Amino acid sequence: MSSGLSIDEYLQRLGRFVDDPYGRQFRRQFADDRGSSELAMLQSPSRDEWKQMERAVATLTAAEKNAVERLNDEQVRRIADQAGIDPAVAAIFFNGYALERNRVS
Repeated sequence: MSSGLSIDEYLQRLGRFVDDPYGRQFRRQFADDRGSSELAMLQSPSRDEWKQMERAVATLTAAEKNAVERLNDEQVRRIADQAGIDPAVAAIFFNGYALERNRVS
């Protein structure tokens, strides 16, 4: 289990792949009719998506940072509203973190 991974470390890990050329190509292959591919966001986020993730993490309280994987839908929406970001980006990011944190190696 990756229990030692903090939300800040996870954000930094994703930051390495912001606007990655291969990631953009991959995302285009899975784009929907609007041209988005949210499910690939955690593999290669756009600069805008990553900035939104940064704002979400900055909005978290210390208690929320220690229990991100237990946030409910209402809490995620409140955090997104406070951060001024798309609630879908926040939900995908937090759920991705929870999956990564609870992954069994």
